[in-house]
Amino acid sequence: MSIPPIMPSPHAAEARDPWPEIDRLMPDSAVDLALCPTWYAAGKVMLDYLVAVLLLPLALPLIGLAVFAVKLTSPGPAFYTQTRVGLNGRRYRIIKIRTMHRDCELKSGIRWARKNDDRVTRVGKFLRKTHIDELPQLFNVLMGEMSLVGPRPERPEVIQAKGLHQLVPGYNQRLRVKPGVTGLAQVQLPADTDITSVRYKVVYDLYYVQHQGLLLDLRLIFATLAKAAGAGPNLIRRAFVLPNRRKVAAVFRDNLTAEHPSLTQLQPA
Repeated sequence: MSIPPIMPSPHAAEARDPWPEIDRLMPDSAVDLALCPTWYAAGKVMLDYLVAVLLLPLALPLIGLAVFAVKLTSPGPAFYTQTRVGLNGRRYRIIKIRTMHRDCELKSGIRWARKNDDRVTRVGKFLRKTHIDELPQLFNVLMGEMSLVGPRPERPEVIQAKGLHQLVPGYNQRLRVKPGVTGLAQVQLPADTDITSVRYKVVYDLYYVQHQGLLLDLRLIFATLAKAAGAGPNLIRRAFVLPNRRKVAAVFRDNLTAEHPSLTQLQPA
């Protein structure tokens, strides 16, 4: 089956400062990520399961209200599942509350979300802003397919259509940990709109892959609550002592193969 083209977003360059250290990299820049086994990496599965079980009693009433609002205001199912790429490239079905009009991609084609996206319902806008639509992913955590914290999972159709493996340095390395309901890139950067935005997020993702730990995960969980309440990325970074752009870029640069010639060439994403 042919894959519909992903439509470019007219808002792709909005509210984004250039990042020369990342923009100058050639698409084939090689990343060699060295992982150090830790007690937390080994025991994170049990912690994810325990926290998901504790959160479910709080999440279920919100999920129920959201389902009622979606069914009341938009025809179609309240839940939807979608194939995503997880740990080591393994595919699974993510569970979310529907925030867009039913079967909207039959008309629009597969594309990233955009500002004032007409595919998103009025209720869906609120659910996305508060991240309530993400709560059913707790069941993905309980099934061992996701973690509470980790890189955002992407659709295989998007990866293929946009050539993310080929155009985004280090993209495959982010699949060395389970995808997360929330994560460092998610609380610091806006939603993906183009290749450049994916490049920037991968830099944050790889910082997390190398520095995942209990304290960082706890800070990111509380940072997600702050984001849902309307806090901006700069306030979140300062309040929860998250790494800044310079620090995550330095870690990313340390994992680039030194002999790669593209490090001295300017190549915008």
